[in-house]
Amino acid sequence: MKAKILIVEDVKELADLVALYLGKEGMETVHAETAELALEKLEGWTPDLVILDINLPGMDGYEFLHIYRKKSAGPVLIVSARNADEDIIAGLGYGADEFVTKPFSPRVLVARVRAMLRRVQDSGSESDRAVRFGPFSLDAATCILRKGGERIPLSAKEFDVLAYLAGNQGRPLSPETIYNAVWKTPYGDITAVAVYIQRLRKKIEKDPANPVYIETVFGMGYRFNAIPEKADEA
Repeated sequence: MKAKILIVEDVKELADLVALYLGKEGMETVHAETAELALEKLEGWTPDLVILDINLPGMDGYEFLHIYRKKSAGPVLIVSARNADEDIIAGLGYGADEFVTKPFSPRVLVARVRAMLRRVQDSGSESDRAVRFGPFSLDAATCILRKGGERIPLSAKEFDVLAYLAGNQGRPLSPETIYNAVWKTPYGDITAVAVYIQRLRKKIEKDPANPVYIETVFGMGYRFNAIPEKADEA
């Protein structure tokens, strides 16, 4: 699988090990030991995926991710020794698509990377017809949300969650159902679903505290409602 991977990791030996395994899969890697250096490398160069440590000298991984998300919706995989629920939720909240804790198996990490890249490719190969709701349109080819002429970029996982909800509009979906369908595994922290629902509501709801598109169905989960444009003056 050909892909360009940016590894943001201050431990060179670990970065070299990850690069070695990714290279065996035909992937090109670029290493940055600091977030500041990573941002410099992103000038004029766009990776297909970023592998990001949180504990970095200088700017930490969260701050880097906050800046990166203003420039790109590309997939980001956090790899960190910080494994508390708060750290994982914070990483997802800043826009990471996956979170892997150290120590990890390099082969498992490569499998995660391949799965993330496949999801992006699969979303790009689907129908180019946009999903429309209210003043919004969700473009399956570019993973970009538009409101009128304004482009609102989504991360790969945000797109997957929103596309799944929109594809099942009117149906109450439990967090477990959403997690299994989007993350494609029955194992993991389903609180990630609530994190991404919150992020999406901030992007599409006029009042995120009183959502009309992604509705909470108490005791069941979430339901997507495609409101006619005239019903939304946001």
